[in-house]
This record gives sequence, C-alpha cells and structure tokens, in this order.
Amino acid sequence: QVQLVESGGGLVQPGGSLKLSCAASGNIFSINSWAWYRQAPGNQRELVAAIPYGGNTNYADSVKGRFTISRDNAKNAVYLQMNSLKPEDTAVYYCNANIVDDDDIRYEYVYWGQGTQVTVSK
Repeated sequence: QVQLVESGGGLVQPGGSLKLSCAASGNIFSINSWAWYRQAPGNQRELVAAIPYGGNTNYADSVKGRFTISRDNAKNAVYLQMNSLKPEDTAVYYCNANIVDDDDIRYEYVYWGQGTQVTVSK
C-alpha cells in the first residue's frame, strides 16, 4: 500500500518562508508526476504547482515567482519552497502523486497526502 506523508506546515508571518515536504512509501514502481494543491475554508481545492517526471514545472498564477516545486526521485519525495508568503496563501496544503506500484505496473493511481496547515498571519 502506497502512502504519502507531508510535513513542514505551520504559522508564519507575512513575507516569511516555509518549505513543505512529502514522501511516498510502499511498493512503488515509479512516480510519474507530483503536485501540490491547497484548500482554504469555503474554497475549492486548487492546483498550486506540478512537476512531471523529467518535464517542465507549472504554477498557479498566484504563486509564480514565489513558490518553487522540486522532486527527489531517489527519495520518492517532493518539496514546495514557499517564499514571500501572503495571508491569502493560508490553506491546507495537500501533496498529490500519480504512482505506478509494484503490484501491477499496468496501472497508474492517484494518491493524496493527509494535508498540512499553512497559516500566514501577524
């Protein structure tokens, strides 16, 4: 069974930085793509950033130039470096991965982390 575990959320002042991490464990054959989503109270979950295997990253317009997504294939992990944080970045952040597991390499499944709270406030 594949699991995604996130860490790194917390409380930060406007203008500050945080780095989120997400690690996958289990019978993993390959991780084809990673993404970070976020959901603020009363809002729908939205894509923040995505990084396919060996491809170009893409970002929501609201975080371009401030957030950076990266992946470590050897560690089966993804990161989100968040700089110049704003109060409107406050949300629960979820990592997401498209994974092929060892049990059946014919199929790719979508997995989600449990979410980590990021609060930007004075």
